[in-house]
Amino acid sequence: MLKLKSMIAIVDYGMGNLRSVQKAFQKVGADVVITSSSREIENAKGIVLPGVGAFKDCIDNLKRFGIIDSIIKSIEAGKPFLGICLGLQSLFEESEEFGSSEGLGIFKGKVVRFKEMGLKVPHMGWNQVRFVRRPEFLSHIPDNSFFYFVHSYHVVPTSNEIVSGITDYGYEFVSMIYKDNVIATQFHPEKSQTVGLEFIKGFYRFVEQS
Repeated sequence: MLKLKSMIAIVDYGMGNLRSVQKAFQKVGADVVITSSSREIENAKGIVLPGVGAFKDCIDNLKRFGIIDSIIKSIEAGKPFLGICLGLQSLFEESEEFGSSEGLGIFKGKVVRFKEMGLKVPHMGWNQVRFVRRPEFLSHIPDNSFFYFVHSYHVVPTSNEIVSGITDYGYEFVSMIYKDNVIATQFHPEKSQTVGLEFIKGFYRFVEQS
């Protein structure tokens, strides 16, 4: 019998360059669908939550599309999950962007604006990621690899146990988290050329093996 590929759902809630994420996964051979359907999210073997823009708009749109429960249930069920940029920030309890906004609360902690350090905000362009700890499926990526960033806010987890990658921009901030089936990045793997594709290939391998 022909073995079917594991379908990965890229969550569409009206924010983010979804096509570039889709194309990156297709380049590594993944079967992906861009969707705002709760049913497709729940039936997928892996979930990708990308996004750029404002935190509150992200949460409001997820509510409007009625897909928050499906995302949380998928994570709680142990389904491989990748959050990218705003997809990382949304996993936390709150953000200080435009006042205080409540997040999904998957992890304890908050999202804060970069401190005034004489550097341009947003933090935009290539920067290094120093791995503190990481899943086996990313072990082939060299430490201190350069990835592409564009953001004005970053996450401050309550617990260091989920911290996976650190980046310096005037001071060190958390650029990647990892716990069990969840990995999320402040950088954009889909915009990070060869090393980004290696990252996506690793996550796809994780989905296939789950």
